[in-house]
Amino acid sequence: MSSWRAYLLRIGEKCHECGANADAKEHIGAGGGGRLLKVSPEVLQALSHGRAVVALESTIISHGMPYPQNLETAKEVEGIVRANGAVPATIAILDGTPCIGLSMDQLERLATLGTRAQKTARRDIAHVVATKGNGATTVSATMFFASMAGISVFVTGGIGGVHRYGESTLDISSDLTELGRTPVAVISAGIKSILDIPRTLEYLETQGVCVAAYKTNEFPAFFTETSGCKVPCRVDSADDCARLIDANRKFNLGTGILIAVPIPKEHAASGSMIESAIQKALKEAREKNITGSAETPYLLKRVNELTGGASLAANIALVKNNALIGAEIAVSLSKLKEQPVGARL
Repeated sequence: MSSWRAYLLRIGEKCHECGANADAKEHIGAGGGGRLLKVSPEVLQALSHGRAVVALESTIISHGMPYPQNLETAKEVEGIVRANGAVPATIAILDGTPCIGLSMDQLERLATLGTRAQKTARRDIAHVVATKGNGATTVSATMFFASMAGISVFVTGGIGGVHRYGESTLDISSDLTELGRTPVAVISAGIKSILDIPRTLEYLETQGVCVAAYKTNEFPAFFTETSGCKVPCRVDSADDCARLIDANRKFNLGTGILIAVPIPKEHAASGSMIESAIQKALKEAREKNITGSAETPYLLKRVNELTGGASLAANIALVKNNALIGAEIAVSLSKLKEQPVGARL
């Protein structure tokens, strides 16, 4: 096998690089003894035995909220994934090494680094690794590494998209092109409502990405349950989602899947209040010439200030809900993989 996956050994097999058993080996190596990824023992064991694993991004830890709330939230989200039968694999680049699954010490390090960790999309991976830097992975980079490690389900808060006024600025998140070329299912509360949702959905259609909504016919708008945009695909259970992911894989479509889960009703923020805060924050960002990768963190922080913390509370609630749904999907998918191939055709 020419792929690096040849080095993902089953538990108990000898590592050809170091002679150690796979359960003692915390990395996946490349030819020549180089190290591509460092995979935690817990994640490596789960992958080797075909158990459910859920990838988690790290930008939400470093750039999404202040310390120590970010650390507490990260631990709680991982706990929800475990409580629902899956293994969490938070992904980040530490000292130039992409890590799949973080220890508690690594989570705390990332949380205390905060915005000193570089916000890392796909385009930034080579630079952060080459300079032995610390990178908090966005949706696109997390998808890339999850796919490398053989993880099919990834939970986040909301994905990036086409920015408002994107028809003039051409500011389009790399999350969308990653979904068009990386076969990972992304479980999110939709697209961040600070963005242009209709244009984002049009872009995803162009990329050939299956967009599904969970237990609804309407695409959610991150902080609120509805956006006014209909979806082409509805899924009503974790098993439905697993079958969708499995079909995508069987036909080698090569694209990701976006499964949008509405924020729970009890945590949905007032749509009009949030929209008013977004418009004010957008105006301020334009006046301050805040663009590119700095724009989304600024807008989310400013919207939270303008809503008196309501948007951050809603953000945390939806991430936890996504973690629960994502873990259930990953468990259903692992069970589906255990069935004979003929039973799934």
